[in-house]
Amino acid sequence: MLVLGRSQVEALLDVDVLIDALATAMTDLSAGRASVPDRVAAQVADRDGFLAAMPGYLPSAGMLMTKLVSVFPHNDGTHMPTHQALIVTFDPDTGEPTALLDGTAITAARTGAGSALSARLLAREDANVLAVLGTGVQARSHAHAICRVRPIQQIRVAGRNPAKAAALAEELSTELEADVRAVSGYAEALDGADIAAATTHAVEPVIRRAWLTPGVHITSVGYNPAGREIDDATIAEALVCVESRQAVLSPLPAGSNDLLAPIRDGLITAEHVHAELGELIAGSKSGRTRPDQITVYKSVGVAVQDAATAALVLVAAHEQMIGEETTLR
Repeated sequence: MLVLGRSQVEALLDVDVLIDALATAMTDLSAGRASVPDRVAAQVADRDGFLAAMPGYLPSAGMLMTKLVSVFPHNDGTHMPTHQALIVTFDPDTGEPTALLDGTAITAARTGAGSALSARLLAREDANVLAVLGTGVQARSHAHAICRVRPIQQIRVAGRNPAKAAALAEELSTELEADVRAVSGYAEALDGADIAAATTHAVEPVIRRAWLTPGVHITSVGYNPAGREIDDATIAEALVCVESRQAVLSPLPAGSNDLLAPIRDGLITAEHVHAELGELIAGSKSGRTRPDQITVYKSVGVAVQDAATAALVLVAAHEQMIGEETTLR
């Protein structure tokens, strides 16, 4: 069994290759060529957290795996990540365990890459102003990945903590060829933004229709079982796309309040979800139809994304002879 730690996984990942690999994985998912059962989770009620199991089989990548991921929102603002994970891979011919990988880095990378894929499919070609809402791991991942698919010239960073927003903006300004600045709040970040990446643990929406410019593409990956990132007015007006209808419309903690709440309140129906990313890629569903259309990609994470990412990491690890071999026998 090959063991790869977080720094090794990060070094082996190529964002451009990953975005393309996710396109294949999402197409396979929507076409029914991948096996991805609903995730199951053990609740840790006194910490508002949970431990979820996310198994998946992606035949096109030869990947059979499961991810164990803990989500503990109260870690926000501490030295501990809110999302921590391990991935175990298995030989799809024999079922033998083949690798143990840090899943925290994979989760961060594949989530940002998934949002970048949505931007490639739905954002206007000339989109050049990016609003990053949040200051954590996913904020960094999204800034880097979205800059790979659109000509981003300006990035605005907003968060609950102005000092963290300023620190992230300074960090990103040394890593990206864009004008990166911290702003005072979410409304200022969104004013005139062509793409908005919401990566928060918000209770109240950080994306509000009154703050949006026509034609904006919104990606929302944040999770809070007691809250949501996008307000009703935005969801009701937007062209809404997802990774998987089954996943996003599942009961909490698997699904998303951003869609479950307006469905529950009778503002929309489940049919308001226009398309899965795989359907957009395959051409069975249309994407943006006019420049001023607001588009939304709501992500809850699906195991085929982890499978595709793990497959890329393992190929690179074997080619570069990185990692430690161990045995469970």
